[in-house]
Amino acid sequence: MIYLDYSATTPVDERVLDSFNKACLEFIGNPNSIHSLGSKSNELIKAATKQISDILGVKPSEIIYTSGASESNNTALKGICYKYKNRGKHIITTKYEHSSIYGPISYLQNEGFEIDFVENDEKGLVDIESLKNLIRDDTILVSITSVNSEIGIMNPIEDIANVLKNYPKIFFHVDMTQSIGKYKIDLSNIDLVSMSAHKIFGLKGIGMLIKKENIVLEPLIHGGKSTTIFRSGTPALPLIVSLAKALRLVYEKIEENYKYVESLNKYLVDNISCIDNVYINSNDKCSPYILNLSVIGVKPETMLHLLEQSDIYISTQTACSSNNSLSKAVLYLTNNEDRAKSSIRISLSYKTTKQELEKFISIFKESVKRLTNLR
Repeated sequence: MIYLDYSATTPVDERVLDSFNKACLEFIGNPNSIHSLGSKSNELIKAATKQISDILGVKPSEIIYTSGASESNNTALKGICYKYKNRGKHIITTKYEHSSIYGPISYLQNEGFEIDFVENDEKGLVDIESLKNLIRDDTILVSITSVNSEIGIMNPIEDIANVLKNYPKIFFHVDMTQSIGKYKIDLSNIDLVSMSAHKIFGLKGIGMLIKKENIVLEPLIHGGKSTTIFRSGTPALPLIVSLAKALRLVYEKIEENYKYVESLNKYLVDNISCIDNVYINSNDKCSPYILNLSVIGVKPETMLHLLEQSDIYISTQTACSSNNSLSKAVLYLTNNEDRAKSSIRISLSYKTTKQELEKFISIFKESVKRLTNLR
C-alpha cells in the first residue's frame, strides 16, 4: 500500500497507542472523583497538559480539550461571537478555510453577524492591506487558517498577528490543524488556536482549542465539571495522554521532518510537472506536506479510484468537503474552471519514502495516459 492522504488523517503511531492503552488499563478512575483513583487520574491529566503546554509555549490553563478541530473551530467562533456580541457583529475570514469554519460562519451569519472575506494575492496568501481595510469598529473576530488543507497555502500568521495587536478588541483565531506538528509558529500573539490529534499520528476523537486565559467563551457544551469550564464532560484521560505523546513525538524532529518532506515534494514536482495535461496548483508559498495538481479533462474521483486499484491512496478535495467536484479553492487560486474540476491532492509525511513516490509516479504516468486517451 502507498498512502498519500496524510492531510485527511494519519495512521496511529504505535507508541501513541501504547500510551492510550496503558492509561485505559491503569488509570480507571474518573479524574473528577475525589477518591485516590480519581486523584491519580487527575495527576496524570495535569502532567500531560503540562507537557503539551511546554511543547507549544502556552499555559496549561489555556488548553481546552475537544473532540477534534471541528469542535475547536465551532467553539472558538461561536464562543467568541456569543460572548462578545455587544462589541459588534463583524467577522473577517478567507476564501480558503475548512468547512468546519464555513459551517459556523454561515450559522452566525443567520444569527445576524456580518462576514467579510479578505483578498488574497496571486499566491493565495492573505493580503495584509486588504485585511487592514476590512477592519471596522464593530469587528470582533478574524479567523484565518495557517495552512489551507487542500492546496497547502501557508499564510503569514505571525505578520497578521502583529497587525491585529493594534486592535485589542479583535480576537484572532487560527485553525492550525495542518501546521501544528509540521512546523513551528509563535503562538504568543494569537488568541485562539485549533488542532486535531489524528493529523499528527494520534488518535481520532481528541483535539484542542488553545485560548488565551484572559478570554471568556460561551461554551457549546454546558453541565458537569471537566478540565475547564469552557467544555463540560468527563475528561477523556486516555485520549489526552495520547495527544501529549503524539505531540512530543512529532516535535522531537520537527525541523528534520520538514526538510525531508520538502525534498520529497520537490522530487514529486520535478517528475510529474512535465506530464502532458498535468498542472501543479500548489506553489512555492505552500506547505511541502501538500501537493495539489490537476489532470485536465479527468474527473478527480476517476483518477482516485484508478490509483486505488494499484493500492495507492490520494484524495480529491478535503475529506470533510462536500461532494461538489469543483474545487472552490483551486478556482480562487488559478481562476481556471478546468483545473478546479480536475484537481487532486497528494499529501506527504515524514513516513513517506522515496521508493513509494517512485512507484506512485510510474503508475500515475500510466494512469494519466490511459485516462486522457479515453476522452
